[in-house]
Amino acid sequence: MMGEVAKPRPERGETDESLRLERDATDRALAERRAIVEAQSDAAVVQARERSDAVLSAAREEADQRSQESERAAQASGDVAEARLMEDVIVRGERAIADDNLRRERAEHARILSRLLPLERDTTDRHLLTERARSDDAIAHRDDFLGMVSHDMRNLLSGIVLSAELLSKDASAQDKESQPAVAAKRIRRYAARMSRLINDLVDVASIESGQLATAADRGDAFALIVDTVETFRPAASERGINIELVIAESSLSAHFDQERMFQVLSNLVMNAIKFTAPGGRICVRGERAGGELLVSVSDTGPGIPSDMLELIFERFWQVGKKDRRGLGLGLYICKSIVEAHGGRIWAESRVGEGSTFYFTIPGALGASDRRETAV
Repeated sequence: MMGEVAKPRPERGETDESLRLERDATDRALAERRAIVEAQSDAAVVQARERSDAVLSAAREEADQRSQESERAAQASGDVAEARLMEDVIVRGERAIADDNLRRERAEHARILSRLLPLERDTTDRHLLTERARSDDAIAHRDDFLGMVSHDMRNLLSGIVLSAELLSKDASAQDKESQPAVAAKRIRRYAARMSRLINDLVDVASIESGQLATAADRGDAFALIVDTVETFRPAASERGINIELVIAESSLSAHFDQERMFQVLSNLVMNAIKFTAPGGRICVRGERAGGELLVSVSDTGPGIPSDMLELIFERFWQVGKKDRRGLGLGLYICKSIVEAHGGRIWAESRVGEGSTFYFTIPGALGASDRRETAV
């Protein structure tokens, strides 16, 4: 099956979800804050009224004591009681009016806020969509430019490599260790590194635009793993590093893109060679595990701190800040390719004891499974 995986950018979905959660949290915080303010306001009003009632009651008691001293005042006590009753009625009426006004003000404030907040959020959403459209346009222009530049650079690199090959043949005819032969070898090595960097940049641009191309088909992962190990065995031998291959089965049928999976394995093995000291060991394993193809690449390098095991799969990230042996894109590309296949990739490591990188591809079939499928 041939196809091209074009997925929407996951960051935008995460951004939208984060924005929604943040707005929900803001709404809850506003409601809680409003409830607290209203409760505090009500408590202050009740307290002020209680103090006012206490002062009024004390004043009335004092007036009653003074009025009891005079007979005339005692005769008029009925009039005083009636007047006080009228005053109490008036006070309760004024307080009821004040409470009603307060409720109206709060309801009006809540209504205004409920209308204003969606308008502000709609404005924010429109600005966000505008910025995304501009970003998409800029990325499209960038990708077009990158495609043209990478095409031209690849043509130039091909010419450089061809010239280096001609120089190498002429030099080898005389002396393989001559200065021209060594220089030609160095040119080929630099050209290969430049080609990898260009390919990585193009892949990252495709990943960022959600257009990572894959052509998945049924294939034998056993042969792919063996070919990868044999490809890099000479480079490991030059550094005095031994590469072991451990595969329990003679055939590992799975659904994957041959070139992309070779790219993933190559990145992991190259990293293992790069970070393993001379005399070290690298082990590449392939097996079926629960209906998945499980591949691992372990080394005896310096290891990775546990708090960095997730970060190493980010763009432009390297374990050592002073490390200049690449752009830090390889593992990010590996993760994107594996996830495009529906698999997982992760690392386990202990400082000073080496690291192991694992990745899975779903849908692995063994020999018995293939026979049952054929039947």
